[in-house]
Amino acid sequence: MWHQQELRYIKRKGKRSNALINFDSDSVSLRLQMSVQILSWVIYVLGCDDKNLSSILDGFTLLAYFGTLEFWVWLLSCKMEGITLGAHTIRSHGAKVARVHLQDWLILLLLIAIDGFLNYIEPFHRFVSKDMMTDLRYPFKHDTIPFWAVPFFAGVLPLVVFSVYYYYRKDIYDLHHAVLGLLYSVLLTGVITDSIKDAVGRPRPNFFWRCFPDGKGVFDAITMGVICHGDAKIIKEGYKSFPSGHTSWSFAGLTYLAWYLSGKIRAFDRRGHIAKLCLVVIPILLAVFIGISRVDDYWHHWTDVFAGALIGTTVAAFCYLQSFPFPSEKEGWAPHDFFRMLAERNRPAASSYDDSYSLARRPDIESAPMTSENARENPE
Repeated sequence: MWHQQELRYIKRKGKRSNALINFDSDSVSLRLQMSVQILSWVIYVLGCDDKNLSSILDGFTLLAYFGTLEFWVWLLSCKMEGITLGAHTIRSHGAKVARVHLQDWLILLLLIAIDGFLNYIEPFHRFVSKDMMTDLRYPFKHDTIPFWAVPFFAGVLPLVVFSVYYYYRKDIYDLHHAVLGLLYSVLLTGVITDSIKDAVGRPRPNFFWRCFPDGKGVFDAITMGVICHGDAKIIKEGYKSFPSGHTSWSFAGLTYLAWYLSGKIRAFDRRGHIAKLCLVVIPILLAVFIGISRVDDYWHHWTDVFAGALIGTTVAAFCYLQSFPFPSEKEGWAPHDFFRMLAERNRPAASSYDDSYSLARRPDIESAPMTSENARENPE
């Protein structure tokens, strides 16, 4: 349903638009009418249609509201059935949530240290013979997607989405669990990827030019193994082909974002609105393009990219489902903690986390109408 504040906003925008354009409905061009119809269809397909939409908005008002951030935030959260979690903010519940999950944040710091150590040590130098150089002589090109851009796509971009959602919903539990799950997804993927890189030591497709930057190959007279004389750091990176770190990190962050978006817009609500998947597919498609760029740049074999995508996707799914239900579930839009708190409000004497959590899944609670009044919890 439309929130009262949003209704006042769009009515104000509508009056302003009508005053500037000074048209009535009879003089609207065919192109404008088609635009309004298409926009109304998109709103309906996404499951956000309101019975009073036609009486509230005329064509100009709808188009004026279409270009605002408020419209897209409403479109993202329109399936929330009027539940507002504004009682749980960083100021009121931030310290409490941090204390409860302190051990998770400490382990996160440990993962950072482990990943740094894995990048410092020397990887296994797999035997590379003269005959193998035929398949490892691809050009040594610069990265199409530089390494510094991967944390932006896999980390910063999802964090921006989480922050925008928090700005309008004021739910610290959703923000905290989304951020914590994302960081675990990326860091666990990094540790797994770098561990395999160091253990396997597979040479990159451009290994020849890393090993022999002058183009003159030097090989052992007995084993015919390579005797590299290039830069030590470049040679070290040349033994880290499998799996692709760019790909695994990208899929870890962007697949996690796809899970998050699918829960918020109820992409799998069994109503047949396939158009919702377009929004979910965008982050995954971006990760796919990053993986393809690694093959195009001759930094990885296609099997390296495939393995990296598999690792990142798997870890992202496990990390997301630790804090959020499956997006296909009725309560898939909110973290588990919300339903636990809802159960505690209905039964204050709940003795344990498991009891209250199971109570949140009871049919009588699921079927009970939830409004912004009874879904709030007073700040401590």
